[in-house]
Amino acid sequence: MFERFTADAREVVRGAVGHAEETGTDTVGEAELLLALLDRAGGDRTGSDSPGSDRPGSDRPGSDRKAGGRTNSPAAKVLTALGAHGRRASIERSLAEVRRRGGITGADAEALAGLGIDVDEIVARVEESHGVGALATAGSTPARAPRRGRRLARRPFSREAKSVLERSLRIALARGDKHIGDEHLLLSLTARPGVAAHVLADHGVTYVQVERALTARAANG
Repeated sequence: MFERFTADAREVVRGAVGHAEETGTDTVGEAELLLALLDRAGGDRTGSDSPGSDRPGSDRPGSDRKAGGRTNSPAAKVLTALGAHGRRASIERSLAEVRRRGGITGADAEALAGLGIDVDEIVARVEESHGVGALATAGSTPARAPRRGRRLARRPFSREAKSVLERSLRIALARGDKHIGDEHLLLSLTARPGVAAHVLADHGVTYVQVERALTARAANG
């Protein structure tokens, strides 16, 4: 499958691995793939998107930039057109909050609230007893230090992230494309309920909007 990936798609995958290594996350998940896609669109983590602004992590694999801090990849253009690059700081905060709640999205928290379950209160109690971020690290296995002369193993992809990659192939085939680009990864992230899809939807980016933006881009050449 990976031989079908374009250079842009490969950079997204490498960028996702870089995000996992940067944060110390044991696996590469949907959140890391989303952040790597946002890297392609540029923007600033503080919410500033001024041309030429430097932001942390710009030397991470997958962060090669064109003028103005953006690439010319299809996903970058779509995310820019939908305004996601300008809301990167908010998206990152939302992803961090999901991680802090142990994977529970805002939509999940609202649904549980309807059942009388206050997720934030539960998280606060857990953190009071076990420390801030206890749920984010629950069940994770600390990475072992490599033996002398051995390289540190790359983070594995989570089941959800693998599904995103596999689904991108099916989406590409359904669209009649012979390649898998970063636009297919973006479509795949938004095609099924998940952390990335929920966070993007909260910021005005849905599968339908991404598909329409890609169609409009193709029509305009």
